[in-house]
Amino acid sequence: MQAHFRTPDIPGTLVEPEHAHHLRELVASLCRVEHTRFPGSQPVSFKKLDIERLHKADYWVCEKSDGIRVLMLIVPVQAGQEICLIDRKNAYRIVPNLYFPHYGDKTRPLGHTLLDGELVLDVDAVSKHETLRFLAFDCLVCDGTNVMDRILEKRYGRLMNFVIAPHQNMLRELPDMARNRPFDIEEDIPRLKHGTDGLIYTCVDTPYVVGTDSNLLKWKEPSQNSVDFKSELRFPPSPNRPQEPDYAAKPVFLLNAFHGERRGAAHYEYFDIMEVDDVTWDKMKTTGEQYDDRIVEVAWDMKTQNWTFLRFRDDKTDGNHISVIQNILESIRDGVESPERRDRQLISCAAAVKVAWKARASAKSSMQHPPPPPPPPPPVLPPSSNGRPNDHTGPIYSRVGGPLKAGGFVR
Repeated sequence: MQAHFRTPDIPGTLVEPEHAHHLRELVASLCRVEHTRFPGSQPVSFKKLDIERLHKADYWVCEKSDGIRVLMLIVPVQAGQEICLIDRKNAYRIVPNLYFPHYGDKTRPLGHTLLDGELVLDVDAVSKHETLRFLAFDCLVCDGTNVMDRILEKRYGRLMNFVIAPHQNMLRELPDMARNRPFDIEEDIPRLKHGTDGLIYTCVDTPYVVGTDSNLLKWKEPSQNSVDFKSELRFPPSPNRPQEPDYAAKPVFLLNAFHGERRGAAHYEYFDIMEVDDVTWDKMKTTGEQYDDRIVEVAWDMKTQNWTFLRFRDDKTDGNHISVIQNILESIRDGVESPERRDRQLISCAAAVKVAWKARASAKSSMQHPPPPPPPPPPVLPPSSNGRPNDHTGPIYSRVGGPLKAGGFVR
């Protein structure tokens, strides 16, 4: 997995608190939820038992981009449109020089729309030129219509045909608008030029879920399967003043897990220790960064049996909930590094998954295009005029068709 790409900064201007409150209420109304928290869907870690899901349901699989998760809110205003990016801290930033025309009438703006996606920084391998892109991968609301309860194919169709395609057509007609955009907008990643740290499996036949979605699976290699904790540094007592900490000494790095809110405040409890050697500590001190009381992303090193620091997660208000951490740990225990074991777990099941998918596709096709009904049984002849059953077994002719005489009868 590529891990050397830089995480981008979120562009735009932070919205004033009063206006942000109004926008949060608007999003809650559009999404039909009773809270104003970040409405994005969150995946669960892929475990060995989840392989069975791939046999029973259809999933779309894509690379898990190593960027910043954001939602894009499109709001029609008197002057045209207001475009906002919403980060995981539920902060709203207005971004300039973006416009989305209406899919049915390019002379007017697209209505209220909410997209899910990722901001990534693409780096050209030759020139090293960096390009900021928004990768849109789902649609919650399109032109004022909530589509969250529809299946993925329907939501993606709205994203492609009602949002992305009209926007791209506009840029071809007005190239100046393309040059002034704060970032490019794509609906897929045909040529990966940014970091990726796993795979995302999205169920085709389920709706969009606000919060944790058990049908949205995140697979990572164990070395990349990370956890977000809140760090806490405990310094030893000073040799000369035992009642005071010795800030020149190397501290103990505590990793605290989020246990939800208690009495209106985030509650954390000790979970584990991250061992930091002297060389690493010296490097940390040269950065000038604050490591205490901060959300940090760490990964479990199978060889050293220790947590390793990956990066700060300032884009998140809280670390992973303890229930999420337990799922990630189970995924780490299930996961393996050797290609042989990995082949057995994922690649070797591909053929069976494909067979099951074809069977489901065939069944769906049969339901959509059922075979023609069998021909109706031949009609039963009425009894003859003398009351005896009519034993005529030849063809039945109407009063206006057929020969004048048939079987001894006259029409």
